[in-house]
Amino acid sequence: MVGRIPVMNVMPLVDLGRQPAKATVGEPFRVSATVFREGHDKLAAEVVLTDPSGTRRAPVRMVKHPDVPDLHEAWVTPDLEGAWSFEVQAWSDPLATWQHDAGIKIPAGVDVELMFLEGRLLFERVAATLEPADTKARQVLEGAVLAAQDTERPAAARLAALRDPELTQVLLEHPLRELVTVEGPYPAYADRERALFGSWYEFFPRSEGATKDPTTGKVRSGTFRTAAKRLDAVAAAGFDVIYLPPIHPIGEVNRKGPNNTLTPGPDDTGSPWAIGSKDGGHDAIHPDLGTMADFDAFVARAGELGLEVALDLALQAAPDHPWVTTHPQFFTTRADGSIAYAENPPKKYQDIYPLNFDNDPSGICREVLRVVKLWMSHGVRIFRVDNPHTKPVAFWEWLLKEVRRTDPDVLFLSEAFTRPAMMHGLGAVGFHQSYTYFTWRTAKWEIEEYLRELSSESDHLMRPNFFVNTPDILHAYLQYGGPAAFKVRAALAATSSPSWGVYAGYELFEHVAVKPGSEEYLDSEKYQIRIRDWDAAEAEGRTLTPYLTRLNELRREHRSLQLLRNLTIHHSDDENVLVFAKQAVVGDPDSDTVVVVINLDPHATRETTVHLDLPSLGMDWGERFVVHDEITHQDWSWGQHNYVRLDPHHEPAHVLTVRRGA
Repeated sequence: MVGRIPVMNVMPLVDLGRQPAKATVGEPFRVSATVFREGHDKLAAEVVLTDPSGTRRAPVRMVKHPDVPDLHEAWVTPDLEGAWSFEVQAWSDPLATWQHDAGIKIPAGVDVELMFLEGRLLFERVAATLEPADTKARQVLEGAVLAAQDTERPAAARLAALRDPELTQVLLEHPLRELVTVEGPYPAYADRERALFGSWYEFFPRSEGATKDPTTGKVRSGTFRTAAKRLDAVAAAGFDVIYLPPIHPIGEVNRKGPNNTLTPGPDDTGSPWAIGSKDGGHDAIHPDLGTMADFDAFVARAGELGLEVALDLALQAAPDHPWVTTHPQFFTTRADGSIAYAENPPKKYQDIYPLNFDNDPSGICREVLRVVKLWMSHGVRIFRVDNPHTKPVAFWEWLLKEVRRTDPDVLFLSEAFTRPAMMHGLGAVGFHQSYTYFTWRTAKWEIEEYLRELSSESDHLMRPNFFVNTPDILHAYLQYGGPAAFKVRAALAATSSPSWGVYAGYELFEHVAVKPGSEEYLDSEKYQIRIRDWDAAEAEGRTLTPYLTRLNELRREHRSLQLLRNLTIHHSDDENVLVFAKQAVVGDPDSDTVVVVINLDPHATRETTVHLDLPSLGMDWGERFVVHDEITHQDWSWGQHNYVRLDPHHEPAHVLTVRRGA
């Protein structure tokens, strides 16, 4: 039923309020509502948060949107992990109504003394609501009462006294609420900071420390012990999360050979996503990688270096997975009696059996929860979920709630490159982060559109993680853009999204596809061990590592780069030059403010004029300030219109911090 003061279109709501909106400890989120009423009397609205302990927090006054009539909004910040709620309260505001009417009538000589009398009565009502400790507010109100009834002074002087900033602030802090309408409460859940902010690095443990016999050419797999030695370099480059593709035994039946061929040799390793063999399934470790004790030591070493381990959760099985024998009902049996393997026509994955959640859903639920909790017990608090869009959304809702119920710090990243509705749905039911279409957004207009969508339209549903490449995705931009393209995409991902990721080899500019028109790497690490000479690349300067390290340093130094909902797009005259800004506190120019200007053309130098929307940053149109380039360490004096020249072969991006008054 509509309240006396209508409050409609409350946001953020997920699934009509049946699911919690996404929030993070320390991250402000925007609450908005359409609030209006009949007639001309003024109204006001505020947001009230209730924290996980049930404590109601101090209300936050909503302000009118400058461009959308009747839209009110406020930014609120949860400071504890757990389940929060918020409600919107709207009321008739007699103080604001009086202030408006008095400002018109008294100068016009209409009902002058009546208006002062009504004002005095309102001020006395406010004074009656004060606590004994509110002595300053009481003194201000007493002065207002005296001014209102001081008939010896000119009306203009009396009115000016009632417009004093101190009185205005007191009335704002102690409103008179009439005809109060409450909408809510609506749920929000505040996750730990890593759900929002982090730099991810992906490598295959079997490739790290792998060796090749110079005589026989046989490759010997790396292990958790050798892979642990690589962790120092990953941590030194400023990454926070080390993500491991599946580490389980790999099926031998229908095993794939190099470059996804169907003719593997006896020494070919197969795809880690073809999980399960005689050596075990999802709860086992591939024998070549070591033992569970070796894995525990790997996790411990990562922790010592400040790295969290993210483990791949791929709910599928090789034909020789133990489940095929112990739980055949987990799979689809075809008319000829065979078990259906995975297909994405025309692609075929003969080495993988997908799960069928319709035959024995409760059995699959129990088994998957057992597997997840096993790895949680070994220190894994982040899971990257492979292809969650090929499993029922209801299953994920159940699993994620079960894990959150006992271990709310455990995070899940959705790897679902699919329709927006499914991606949003997975985020709505509990996935903490989501892969996105970032890899395929390369033109300026589509990047701008996508950044707006992720930061202010779908932010209550899903948090983005911008991976610049993956074992599956080598975009044509990287294949043909040269080293500059790698810098451009890294700078864009690291500064526009609070979470971003890099798959090993990116820093070595690996860019050769298996064939023209394909996004698969030649000699893909998905199907074979890849030996990289990191030391030689570093010694010869053939690596992007110093640049990635600097980007990660900036992300840790600047609060604005750790947030999602604080991005504004600005303008340049060149269709290849992208400009955006991020602020620690939206609209506060004295908070940490970063302006990013990127030349998206990896082949040519671009010269253009950048136009900043200064009021969106809390500045005046004519204001001048100093910007400091955090990459080149140069300083410039900037204002609304600014010349830039970006040579992609030297430095394709400005990452500028704003220094006012410098």
